[in-house]
Formats: sequence, C-alpha cells, structure tokens
Amino acid sequence: MHTSLTDFDMPDEEQVHLAAESFRLLSDPTRIKILWALLQGESSVACLAELADAAPAAVSQHLAKLRLAGLVKGRREGTFVYYRAADEHVRRLLAEGLYHADHVERDQAGDQAPAGAARTAS
Repeated sequence: MHTSLTDFDMPDEEQVHLAAESFRLLSDPTRIKILWALLQGESSVACLAELADAAPAAVSQHLAKLRLAGLVKGRREGTFVYYRAADEHVRRLLAEGLYHADHVERDQAGDQAPAGAARTAS
C-alpha cells in the first residue's frame, strides 16, 4: 500500500532512535520546566532549581542527562556552570509540545461542557 505513494519516506533507524530518546527525556515535567527556563536565557543550577521548584542536586542530574542528549549546553565560568538550550530546534520541539498540550486541554474541557452549551472559538 505505502509503496504506491511516491512521496512516502520513513526515517532511518538512527533518526528514530535519537528522536525517541529526546522524547523520552522530555517526558519529565521538571525537565520541561528546566528547558523552558533555559529558552528564556542562560541560567545556573541554583536559579533553575528555584524556577522548577526542585532540589539543586535533582536539577544537576536532569541537566546532565539533557546535556548528554544534546538538548542543553554548559559554559564554565570559574567554579560555576551556566546552562542554555542547545539550539532553536529545542525551542520548536518544546513549544510544539506545549501548544499541543494546550489544545488537548481545551478539547477535553470542551468535551465536558454541559449539553447545549456553546464552545467558544480560541
């Protein structure tokens, strides 16, 4: 069936594996908060811990995993490390995920509206 589609193209196994790993790492709410904060600008572990309402040690572990996956980068200044989102791809990936979540939430809220209630366009 798909062989009859001229524009049909599947990603290779390495692309699929790397994308799945990125999505797996983004499946943690604290990591999403950390990444969102880093998309606003460079930050330290202490500041990220406060913004994400998490312990600094936990934030450090999350950052280490995000760094290994290529989602964040660090810059050492003396004894401090300042982190930032790796690139614009991270911004788009996270923004699309949050945009989708917003629409799912709105759709679910609309499904729970009383019978006969009009849904407002968003």
